[in-house]
Amino acid sequence: MLLNAIFTRTRPALAMILMAVFLAGCSSTRTAYRFADWGIVWWVEDYVTLNSAQKARLEEDLDNLRQWHCSAELPRYTQWLETLKEDLSPSVPEVDVIRHHQQQLFVFTDALLQRAVPATVNLLSALSDEQVEELATNMAQQHRELEQEMLGGSAQENAEGRAERTAERLENWLGPLNDQQASLITAWSADRGRQTETWLTGRRNWQKSLLAALEIRNQPGFDDQIEDLMVNYEQARGEQYQAMSRDSRAAMAVLIHDLLAAGGSEHRQHIIGKAGELDGDFTALTCL
Repeated sequence: MLLNAIFTRTRPALAMILMAVFLAGCSSTRTAYRFADWGIVWWVEDYVTLNSAQKARLEEDLDNLRQWHCSAELPRYTQWLETLKEDLSPSVPEVDVIRHHQQQLFVFTDALLQRAVPATVNLLSALSDEQVEELATNMAQQHRELEQEMLGGSAQENAEGRAERTAERLENWLGPLNDQQASLITAWSADRGRQTETWLTGRRNWQKSLLAALEIRNQPGFDDQIEDLMVNYEQARGEQYQAMSRDSRAAMAVLIHDLLAAGGSEHRQHIIGKAGELDGDFTALTCL
């Protein structure tokens, strides 16, 4: 896939998305790619069979996007990681400090979203009617699969699955969790209520808005609609999604603070080590 091609050369950007999973409370790595839907530039090829001309244009647009990202954004990531390590080194940071770092990730994502708009418009405006139909069919099918995967069990089973996924992600950044930390994650997941249902509904709302916009892809105003869907993505997902997103981000910041407080210095050192690895990647990366 083109996604793999672009990130083979910019793998640290993928690591930033994984960090976003940790700090922003996204429900999975795949969700993080689609979080804010800038991933449309890449994931559309998972849903649509592109012709050679479309692939060539997309490759060119992605290369330009990568060059900008390497030169303009990676230095900002390095500065941010240095601050993150400084804030974690002496003691457990306060919740407000964690929220600050969480918000910084959204600033990075918003910049990438805005920059990706032209490539997205170029790709979508070139789709044929048959490709749009293929896109709609495949999105609907994957939505059904996600519903079955994430909501197929009882409420308790779904909550347990959410807790397990969260623990796996957090363990990657914190290291092995102790019993108290595991209990905090279980309680946090139980408090999420119908978050998964709301996320899936919001995701489907956004896709419906995209399909509606594609009906006018050869008319004036299409560029503006796509930009709005990418930059103001939460509006299209609905008020319930917006409220859930705010609550989820706030709850994740508190959870991270409580997990660090319930752990030892080795958990903070584990995050610092991860941040150091990313920092090294960013410093070593060249934009050719």
